[in-house]
Amino acid sequence: MTSEKNAQIGQAREAFQMLYQVSQLLNTGLDAETLTICIQLCELGVNPDKLALVIKEIRKMGEHATQSKAKTLQL
Repeated sequence: MTSEKNAQIGQAREAFQMLYQVSQLLNTGLDAETLTICIQLCELGVNPDKLALVIKEIRKMGEHATQSKAKTLQL
């Protein structure tokens, strides 16, 4: 690889680390892999606001499923 390409890779890693730190500070609950997927989707043109709504909805569905399972186990 050329030094220019290495510099670009280094900058991309640094940018990701900064985004990940911000994500952690904001308590988004996104792990590094999920954040990477979200970034890629946004780069492909997905609306970030709509993506956030979808993630929130998926989390709600997961919470409801967990609660339902807990109620079933109590019976």
